[in-house]
Amino acid sequence: MFLSIVSCGIRKTTTEEQKPLEINPKIIFLIYSISKEENGNKKMVFINKTIANGRLKNSSNKYLKTGKKGDFICTQKDKNSNKLQTVYIKNPFSKTIEFINDSLIFESKKIDLTTTQISLRLQLNSKTKSIIISEIIDDLKNTNPLIETKLD
Repeated sequence: MFLSIVSCGIRKTTTEEQKPLEINPKIIFLIYSISKEENGNKKMVFINKTIANGRLKNSSNKYLKTGKKGDFICTQKDKNSNKLQTVYIKNPFSKTIEFINDSLIFESKKIDLTTTQISLRLQLNSKTKSIIISEIIDDLKNTNPLIETKLD
């Protein structure tokens, strides 16, 4: 009796830039309070930070691909202030709520808040020494830094 086993190999290639896997990946959770003053200035206050072991499954759905005026940019920087990672956060003062009106029809309404909280969950780069959150003023090059959180 003759037994033959044939095996095919599948080779997967991707066009995306593959990032090297970190040995001990970490996730950082950040909570901030932010308020808008009558003159339009924003004030941001750090509330809490938690760092945990792990890797985010997929953060691309939570954050915007690019920002526009009024949105925020969250940037991880190394000890030399080089950008390591950037995510865009939708304007936290502009909320859309959905409700059922008296005629039992869904409606949506845009509400402009004066105070709110921002909760961030980010894959922490091992070289990150600070996280800076800035507001986009008129384009992606003109931003107003609101707060810098130093990491130990």
